[in-house]
Amino acid sequence: MTTPSILTINGGSSSIRFAVYEAGETPRRRLDGRIDRIGLSGTNFIVNNPAGESQAPRHLVAANHRTAVGFLLDWLEAQPVFASVKAVGHRVVHGMKHSEPERVTPKLLAELHRITPYAPDHLPREIGLIEAFRQRHPKLPQVMCFDTAFHRTMPRVAKLLPIPRRFAAKGVERYGFHGLSYTYLMEELGRLDPAATQGRVILAHLGNGASLAAVRHGKSIDTSMGFTPTAGLVMSTRTGDLDPGLVYYLARTEHTTAARFQQMVNHESGLLGVSETSSDMRDLLAREAHDVRAAEAIALFCYQSKKWIGSFTAVLGGLDTLVFAGGIGENAPRVRARICEGLSFLGIELDQKRNAKNAPLISPDTGRTRVRVIRTDEELMIARSVTRVLHLGSHRDT
Repeated sequence: MTTPSILTINGGSSSIRFAVYEAGETPRRRLDGRIDRIGLSGTNFIVNNPAGESQAPRHLVAANHRTAVGFLLDWLEAQPVFASVKAVGHRVVHGMKHSEPERVTPKLLAELHRITPYAPDHLPREIGLIEAFRQRHPKLPQVMCFDTAFHRTMPRVAKLLPIPRRFAAKGVERYGFHGLSYTYLMEELGRLDPAATQGRVILAHLGNGASLAAVRHGKSIDTSMGFTPTAGLVMSTRTGDLDPGLVYYLARTEHTTAARFQQMVNHESGLLGVSETSSDMRDLLAREAHDVRAAEAIALFCYQSKKWIGSFTAVLGGLDTLVFAGGIGENAPRVRARICEGLSFLGIELDQKRNAKNAPLISPDTGRTRVRVIRTDEELMIARSVTRVLHLGSHRDT
């Protein structure tokens, strides 16, 4: 008797994360790992055992995603657990109008090819992963889990962009991202405090990519990212919102092309651009006492996060729960404290000892707004989605 397994694939612009789960109502992780810094020096392949312990990194020569995908497929096929894999689930950054995970079909793949200009840093690589699995294992079902799906419930006013209406007919609108993380966080919040999911919630996914979402009665009603993941809050290397007049100014004064501007706002800006030293919040926190640039980058991140919380509280008509997640949100007490400082008028107060320990609840028991830290898990959310779409785990394969 063999328990069916699900392989999850989470491809980024310079990384691929993967995991294998036993299928079921509560998928259980059997192994996971990642390939980092694809196309850069120091490419590493790291595998974790079921206890979460990392094996020694293996250095790779992965000049591009195609090479990395080929290596990953070869390695997976050599693992005994791969024989039990009955489906593959992929995080897909953009799904336009799709509001649920869907099984991969030729029609769906063709649609994804058509919308690659919507997310040129992500979609071509995600498509490449799906097609590589189709070529090697054509009978293995695959499921797309769209990062935009969570936000399809936003009201029309939150989706509209104030540009000529003809562009809206072509699908140019605010979509929002980090949807797999937000879906997971709402499910976990429901487990911790079922009543809270029907209240007024702000979810803050703060990591290399960072965004916030306003949720009421369990539905997304607004989010900080927009047409692309570059919009909204300042991030590790992305600008967040910018004055659009900057495009014309740089074109005139610096002869900046559209492609060069795209590179700058996605890979050279944000915390890295302001600090001139690092895109990693941990590095900046270590340097802020003696480097004004690091201090200003942190201050900008916290200031903008505070503004988004304030604006979303207005949209929600008050606030019952604030959730921090993501690498920064889960592990940086000093950043959380600075974001929440001065927000007591919204009912947001922190218990300093709980916050310092990254406790699950970091507000006082008597606090009007409950402030939580929930560790997000996009891979587990993919596994849950695949289980639901393909009805896996309800039986045992022989």
